Amino acid sequence: MARRKRNPWTSTGEVLIWIVFVMLLFPAGFAGWAVGHYTSLGTKPPATVTVNVGGTVSTPSTTPTTTSSGGGASVAAGKALFASSGCASCHTFAPANSSGTIGPNLDTAPATDAKADGNMALAAFIKQSITDPSAYIAKGYTDGLMPKTFGTQLKSSQIDDLVAFILSGTAK
Repeated sequence: MARRKRNPWTSTGEVLIWIVFVMLLFPAGFAGWAVGHYTSLGTKPPATVTVNVGGTVSTPSTTPTTTSSGGGASVAAGKALFASSGCASCHTFAPANSSGTIGPNLDTAPATDAKADGNMALAAFIKQSITDPSAYIAKGYTDGLMPKTFGTQLKSSQIDDLVAFILSGTAK
């Protein structure tokens, strides 16, 4: 009786090790994703700031995290969106710890540009600058630097959050 020749590339032990590895890898990867995903959701802001279109601000605490500019926008959500959308790579903005120089400095430019654009309300100017960046081009910049897709890619509530965040940190 002839003995069957073994495959020199794999052994039964190797196959079992790979099966155990895969059986441990997938649940660990899923658990890591689930923990990271679900711990970043649903955090409540500790304090609020209410801003009306007229520009008066009432602050119940020293840490502004939520701004209402007509619909209850969240400054905290706006800050996260500012970082995840890449705004920090182009704009200088102290509340986001960003120092980009491709676009206008958001610490000071929105207020002066809103006045230059027919004395437009600051919140409305910031929103227009996000959704239709070609409507007003800041002095020293050219059209086409700011992506024109934010108005269609972002939900209305996300745009409001972004406006609330920028409004909370810009000079008025």
